[in-house]
Amino acid sequence: MASAAEKYAAFEEKVSRTVYFDNLSPQVTESVLRTAIEQFATVKGVKFIPNYLGPSNLPQCALIELDSSKKVKEVVSMIGQYPFMMSGMPRPVRARPAVAEMFDDRPEKPDRKIKCCWLDPNDPDFEVAKEMKRLTQKHAAEVEYVHKLQLLDEKKLAEQQGEALNTHSKKLKLLESIMADGTAKNLAKRYNLGVADE
Repeated sequence: MASAAEKYAAFEEKVSRTVYFDNLSPQVTESVLRTAIEQFATVKGVKFIPNYLGPSNLPQCALIELDSSKKVKEVVSMIGQYPFMMSGMPRPVRARPAVAEMFDDRPEKPDRKIKCCWLDPNDPDFEVAKEMKRLTQKHAAEVEYVHKLQLLDEKKLAEQQGEALNTHSKKLKLLESIMADGTAKNLAKRYNLGVADE
């Protein structure tokens, strides 16, 4: 049976081979992630990090274990250089190397001791704890506001993509009508250009 130190060493090795992805569309599934990332590396495992605090349309996160830590650097570099979107969503995916605190199944670190106690209001650390609680609440409010802004930006980008798609569709229909009514052949004859007959 492996000792606690060996288990933790194996866990640290797993962490070094794992990429943290966020800003994923809520429609992204494990198979979509595997297909997208296997362009760059062999995927050994995918684990979504559930969002228990916000609405379901917020971006989701995932931990993806690859076959080597070298591949982690390559994937993070690739996604950092180019916009990488999944499931056709106007939401560029972000990636960075995973850290141990992201795993809910991490083993206990050997020789680590945690001491918990209630703080008395007269304790010198009471004010520090109170300030940390206030900062945590402020951070949560800021994160919620940033998510709202992000969803607005994505909506604008989706509208722009829709307009571009409509414009390209109109151009294609115009070209098809020119080819169908013989205008293209007439112009080719007039300017002495060779056009293959259909």
